[in-house]
Amino acid sequence: MTDINKSPMDFRGQSARDFPVPSSIAYFSMEIAVDPTMPTYSGGLGMLAGDTLRAAADIGAPVVAVTLLHRKGYFRQHLSADGVQTEEDDPWNPESVLEPLGPVAAITIQNRPVMVRAWRHVIRGLGGQGVPVIFLDTDVESNDPWDRQLTDHLYGGDTHYRLCQEVVLGMGGVRILAALGYSITVHHMNEGHAALLTLGLLEDRVNGRGLSSTTEEDVQAVRQRCVFTTHTPVPAGHDRFAIDHARHVLGGERIEILQRLGCCPEESLNMTYVALRFSRYVNGVAMQHGKVSQQMFPGYSIHAITNGVHAATWIAKPMQKLLDEKIPEWRHDNQYLRFAIGIVASEIEQRHRESKRALLTAVARRTGVTLNEQCFTLGFARRAASYKRADMLFWDVNRLAQIAEECGGLQILYGGKAHPHDEPGKAIIHRVIEEAGRLHSDAIKIVYLENYEWELGGLLTSGVDLWLNTPRRPYEASGTSGMKAAMNGVPSLSTLDGWWVEGCIEGATGWAIVEADEEEMESESLYEKLAVEILPLYYRYPDRWKEIMRMTLAVNGAFFNTQRMLHQYLTNAYFPGDGSGQWIDLPEMVLVK
Repeated sequence: MTDINKSPMDFRGQSARDFPVPSSIAYFSMEIAVDPTMPTYSGGLGMLAGDTLRAAADIGAPVVAVTLLHRKGYFRQHLSADGVQTEEDDPWNPESVLEPLGPVAAITIQNRPVMVRAWRHVIRGLGGQGVPVIFLDTDVESNDPWDRQLTDHLYGGDTHYRLCQEVVLGMGGVRILAALGYSITVHHMNEGHAALLTLGLLEDRVNGRGLSSTTEEDVQAVRQRCVFTTHTPVPAGHDRFAIDHARHVLGGERIEILQRLGCCPEESLNMTYVALRFSRYVNGVAMQHGKVSQQMFPGYSIHAITNGVHAATWIAKPMQKLLDEKIPEWRHDNQYLRFAIGIVASEIEQRHRESKRALLTAVARRTGVTLNEQCFTLGFARRAASYKRADMLFWDVNRLAQIAEECGGLQILYGGKAHPHDEPGKAIIHRVIEEAGRLHSDAIKIVYLENYEWELGGLLTSGVDLWLNTPRRPYEASGTSGMKAAMNGVPSLSTLDGWWVEGCIEGATGWAIVEADEEEMESESLYEKLAVEILPLYYRYPDRWKEIMRMTLAVNGAFFNTQRMLHQYLTNAYFPGDGSGQWIDLPEMVLVK
């Protein structure tokens, strides 16, 4: 019998049929970053989903993913000279890159049938193993014209559109997997968008009896098949729908049972409570986030599995070549990145310089602005949400300019989109660009790069000299952009929130912004770290800076990766054993070739 305490890389080279639990895991996510050419993601949640699946493919884990097609993508961002964001669709042609699948499944929305079809893309791992990604599509000829565009826009439309999409993702996903012949043991809900899959499983369970006959035994049977990961401590991030609206979309019998089971507090259907009620394992995405989530939902047991990133995706090509030469095992086992501590620090810095050159070349191509390769370059790029405080750096613009002049120069690269309906987020982008325009100093340059996406994210996280993160505690669940930077030897300066609580070794892998009750005091800490420690170290003591880069890669790169993360999901959430150190005996999965 396989030892569940083996490292994740003990599974490499095995096919899905040889995996310790010959069963199937269905990974549901509203967005998945599958390929840079496919606009099927908006940001961190989708990137995490894609990195998770790439790690699963690397080790041959028996995973199938389910998402929506999003024919018109998320959106392309345009920024005016004064920082006003506008949006346009980002359409693509699924027919040219995806494989159509035959089965069509029927779901019910507003008491009418809606047909759902499926497309497939296979993510290939290191050994050629494949993880299929199933894209759900309602653009079916027999559907009502409004229903045909239900899967077009990621996070588009109003709350009615969103609820209908979540019915397609959850209930439609369950139906399509059954139609395709999958035998699913574990259903993983990556955030609450997919929570209605539990209702689909419950309907299958009570088939013929009606939902009104649901017993606690039925609920427990569904719970044994479900795992839920919550990603946000921000209340607005938990989807809620007015109860009358939910009844109109789902039907009275479904809402009645969800109300009976405690999923509709305050006269609203709460997708987080649906997922919590029907899951046997629930986790946050960092140590601190697990604690915060437990406080938010005290009636449930909530664990923590810290996020990671897919090393082979996010380590830039120059650094990959160095690692291939010095630590060839790193691709199959990311724990070997710890051995980077034995690489000559100047070699790591040299490869980073190549990445920095590539970044500055891309900036010049995109904006026409020429930046200096020798100048200290700071990066800040993420979704433009209010709690992330992208404008915190400009609390005192005169102080910022003074620091740049006294320390040797500063370049700052920004990126990030605000949701089309997020006016405060748009205002933050406007303020950053407006404040940057007011700085009249030859010692500082600030560029906001529009349409932040996969390729630009890779260039930024590998090419800047320092990664900045300024969330208001405790609203950063995890964050992964700083992890991507660490994979490239780029240290962080960040609020002690999310993953940085675990990743910060002061002065060794980066620096912490001191938490304070007043934002002005936190800004002062940010300025102090830049002026007194970081910039002098970079300009005056380059050998020590190179050692920090090496330590960042060796310590944080070796831990904050999806190989480690996926192993924790496999052993703690998906197949935790029966307490005797043995794998649970579960039905064999149906493989997709």
